[in-house]
Amino acid sequence: MTDHLSQQSWRVHDRFLELRSPWVTLLGEHLETEQGVLEYWRVEKANSAVILTIEDNQFVLPLPMYRPGIGRATLDFPGGRVPEGKLPDDVATSILQRELGVEAGTIVQLTSLSSAGWAVNSSFSNQRLYGFVAQLQSGAVQADCVRYPTIDAGVRDLLHTLACLQCRAVLLEWWRHQKT
Repeated sequence: MTDHLSQQSWRVHDRFLELRSPWVTLLGEHLETEQGVLEYWRVEKANSAVILTIEDNQFVLPLPMYRPGIGRATLDFPGGRVPEGKLPDDVATSILQRELGVEAGTIVQLTSLSSAGWAVNSSFSNQRLYGFVAQLQSGAVQADCVRYPTIDAGVRDLLHTLACLQCRAVLLEWWRHQKT
């Protein structure tokens, strides 16, 4: 049987564009492959964390927020960027504080669903997604929020509502673990 994952790395022949900003770096490169030299575009972005937050057997989400990328407000789990040099676990705690007003002492358990992170789009970006589940003490969330029950019907309703693929991936990974 052939090992399909053992392909050689593509060598960068030259980089014809590098555009940096605090949020993203856009790279245009010519890559040497088995098929010849190809023009390839990719982005480098900070990693991200999404935290599935549970209090009293309910998912707790911040109120919908406007998302410029799609031009409308969406319901999303708490999440944000993981700055270079920071640990995803530490960032997850600060995200919960910022988005739901959750104090670190009210987090009963913070469980990683992806300790190495998942590649968000491996052909286009270096960005990784770190998924977490935060079990909170009762009454930990003081902010206005949206709640869904953690039962199957609640998960299905939430999947119908969520537009964010990263949020959906973390929810589905959690749900998969519940079924095993």
